[in-house]
Amino acid sequence: MTIELIPQFTEPAAKLWAVIPADAKKKILANVWCSKCQHGVTITHFTGEVKAGILLLVGKCSECQGDVARVLEGS
Repeated sequence: MTIELIPQFTEPAAKLWAVIPADAKKKILANVWCSKCQHGVTITHFTGEVKAGILLLVGKCSECQGDVARVLEGS
């Protein structure tokens, strides 16, 4: 899956994700904390939604397939 694909994003989340530069998207997706692995991992099979004005990515750890999430705050 490439970062340019937007799987199961809500419309508001897709709009926020679309304005993030491609290089920043790569860094965001490759730097997600996994509580099982106890280090930063790449998020896979992720979805996106906006909650309280914050973009939330929810997916799977690339190493253990455990649940991970990434919160993206900003204007």
